[in-house]
Amino acid sequence: MLIYEEKIPRSYRSEFVSELKRYCEMLGANPNWLMQVINFESAGTFSPSIQNPVTNATGLIQFMPSTAEWLGTTIWHLKNMTAVNQLKYVYTYYDKLTKNKTIRNYTDFYLVTFFPVAVGKPDDWVLQASGISAQSIANANPGFDLDKNGKVTVGEIKKVILSKIPDNWLHEFSDEEKKKPSDSGSSYWSFTLRLFSRKK
Repeated sequence: MLIYEEKIPRSYRSEFVSELKRYCEMLGANPNWLMQVINFESAGTFSPSIQNPVTNATGLIQFMPSTAEWLGTTIWHLKNMTAVNQLKYVYTYYDKLTKNKTIRNYTDFYLVTFFPVAVGKPDDWVLQASGISAQSIANANPGFDLDKNGKVTVGEIKKVILSKIPDNWLHEFSDEEKKKPSDSGSSYWSFTLRLFSRKK
């Protein structure tokens, strides 16, 4: 049994869980990590069609339009897929962005989804990138700017995402290390940011 498995409609729960486990095995990731990311990003719906009205971020992990294009699809196609079929694009996204990264724990795995360049950075590292100011990130993601100083740090993100995990599941989200080859960088890091408000 995976975390939040009961939220997946019974009509395709078994197939969804089976495919998610298979993809996570290929990624070398704990399947509960991906389930937690999907629950967080889809506002607990596990819906492939859920869409942010401001940014049009869509689906299980809230694919941005530019991300969908990078993956060879569109948010329109993603929105009209089944949840099981959309998992293939979820897998492809993580496969592309973790091949040359060291994913040590759940926080790193989540950062691949939200702001990949922050993976492996210390807790006091401030999220920003070329053309994306720290203030704009904080404004778009007020739920992560815990001290309301106009900056979002890795430590603040860690605190928020870990606070969303039920106590009885925390053992699955410890700081156990998942080793992958060392970081070789990617030009894609600069435009994968999920610029949408988290008012949860």
